[in-house]
Amino acid sequence: MAERESFVLTRDVNTVTIPDGTPSTLSKGESVTIHQSLGNNYTVVTEQGYMVRIDGADADALGKEPHHLQTLVSETSPEAVEKNCWEVMKTVYDPEIPVNIVDLGLVYYCNVKPVNDDENTVHIMMTLTAPGCGMGPVIQGDVEKCIRALPGVSGVDVEVVLDPPWSREMMSEVAQLQLGLY
Repeated sequence: MAERESFVLTRDVNTVTIPDGTPSTLSKGESVTIHQSLGNNYTVVTEQGYMVRIDGADADALGKEPHHLQTLVSETSPEAVEKNCWEVMKTVYDPEIPVNIVDLGLVYYCNVKPVNDDENTVHIMMTLTAPGCGMGPVIQGDVEKCIRALPGVSGVDVEVVLDPPWSREMMSEVAQLQLGLY
């Protein structure tokens, strides 16, 4: 296992407490240890032992550079937008699991409909690893935010469904290998 990095926050930063999803704030000067740095967010453990998520936009508070959205293609056809949607959803992670939501099998559906020549609406249907997951709205918001930022997207609807319920059989082989389940 990789050694954990510790940092002293250079400014106050908004966080989300894991696993309940409660917003909170950490103060400048507090020490945190990075537990997971995947996608565009940081899962850190505070000096008090709480696990919280720091948004990638606040990477500077950790002395890090913010991540920038990378798209696969710059075209705005529905096919290109769908390809980009799947790519950016692979940058969204459950803050407790080091596997992206696509490989976890949480995304059931991605439908892109053209509005005009350069704009499309996107409908995503996804689930959560557990019905009462407090981080569900946070993960849903991450998906909406990354898709909304894509070229050619004028609207996004991210729907969380609980039927069919998620099970580990929905994970890709890669995800199962990463988690030591295969």
